[in-house]
Amino acid sequence: MTLGNDEDLDGLKAIGRICANVLQHMSTAVRPGMTTAELDLIGRRMLEAAGARSAPESCYNFPGATCISINEEVAHGIPGDRMIAEGDLVNIDVSAELDGYFADTGASFTVGRAAPAVERLCRDGKRALWVGLKEVKAGRPLAEVGNAIGAFARKNRYTLIANLASHGVGRSLHEEPTEIATWPDPQEKRRMTEGLVFTVEPFLSLGANWAESGDKDEWTLYSDPCAPTVQFEHTVVATRNGPLVVTLPG
Repeated sequence: MTLGNDEDLDGLKAIGRICANVLQHMSTAVRPGMTTAELDLIGRRMLEAAGARSAPESCYNFPGATCISINEEVAHGIPGDRMIAEGDLVNIDVSAELDGYFADTGASFTVGRAAPAVERLCRDGKRALWVGLKEVKAGRPLAEVGNAIGAFARKNRYTLIANLASHGVGRSLHEEPTEIATWPDPQEKRRMTEGLVFTVEPFLSLGANWAESGDKDEWTLYSDPCAPTVQFEHTVVATRNGPLVVTLPG
């Protein structure tokens, strides 16, 4: 989506704030012994109270209001009877629609105490996201986002999942520009235009470089090779003054 007027921006900010508030509340509500279905229900009720609809559910018939992935699961984990335990690495991805506008956000965190390397991975995953966001500006190459994140990962001895990309968003959950690499991609020649709306969502890992389907269901993706992996995501607008992040709580 490319913003056309103030109404577009207001609509995008409204759903962005809702998604961010849902993600923040779900993250603080997690407790050992809770199932992922119970956590998802918290998100569903908040979305419904705000008048918003789950995007993966409404667009793709995903069996949940939010995606909740634990440990070996990298993305698109289905909420269910899996019990969250002390020390787990949890990712929550919230995307939703309100009045025809879509936003998408996500974050990873540990439940209670975890291995120091995993705690550090979570901190650095958030840093990697903002390293990429700082490259967003109208007129600049899209490739600079992935180049900056790639340099950060190399410097700090992490790997990046290279088949889960950022994407355009706004009037649908996934739209042009598609497949925006959050890793260095020499074939990326597109430029950010004024008002372009897209996600930045690096998957930073302690050794994985690919996401593979498993045999449990048709949705959940797993790290390959198996390694702790985090995802942090914001929806952003490219402006002449830099990035305008719309998925901030408020």
